[in-house]
Amino acid sequence: MTARIQKSVSRFFRDTKGDASLEAIIILPAMLVIFAISWLYFDVMRQQAINQKANYTIGDIISRETEILDDDYIDNARNLLFHLAQAQGDDVDLRVSVVQYNKIGEGVSSGNETYDLVWSTARGDWPALTDGDMTTYRPVLPILAVGDQTIIVETRDWYQPLVQLANDGFDITTYSFTRPRFASQVIFEGANDGSGKTWQNNGWGNGDQDAPGGSLCNNNAENATDCASTTTKPTNGKGKKKKNT
Repeated sequence: MTARIQKSVSRFFRDTKGDASLEAIIILPAMLVIFAISWLYFDVMRQQAINQKANYTIGDIISRETEILDDDYIDNARNLLFHLAQAQGDDVDLRVSVVQYNKIGEGVSSGNETYDLVWSTARGDWPALTDGDMTTYRPVLPILAVGDQTIIVETRDWYQPLVQLANDGFDITTYSFTRPRFASQVIFEGANDGSGKTWQNNGWGNGDQDAPGGSLCNNNAENATDCASTTTKPTNGKGKKKKNT
């Protein structure tokens, strides 16, 4: 009896029928999970690359502007983001800001260096940046020359994966820094367009007070009057030489 049982058990272990099916049952679910994770990772990287390229495009367009930007321009920039990022709806946010680097006094200590917000505007759920946000942004801002400005373009797009594994979606956020190309600054209507500037006298006829020596006329100041007696016609190097007597 014992020998018969041992023989049956031995025959069972030597039997290879159904091995392929059993291995498939074990391995196939693991392979499907690995494939889903790999596809999800690839799709996230693909969408991240698309959004970053869209960000660079908007930053490059704004950096080439020499005219005054307004709200309609930013609205159309967001519409362009919709098209380039292949997204739509309120899940897509855009924020454009201009920051200027300034240094007070001499030295290189951080206390003498400031990043000042020139203007900022946003579309979507994001608020525009404020001066208080510069403390948070300072570690990631690029090194600039004194007086230089940089354009910060930020985008945020809600990504909803087709295969839900660990969560129900997440934000894809991108940012870029671009220096103005054809002008020293990018002007936004009502912010740095000069409409709120208070002019002060600097002694060279550029203010609201008289300056000596006819400098108001020589510098084409806005309050220069009766300049006929204080200006001379240019000779372009062809004036007559004074004869020696």
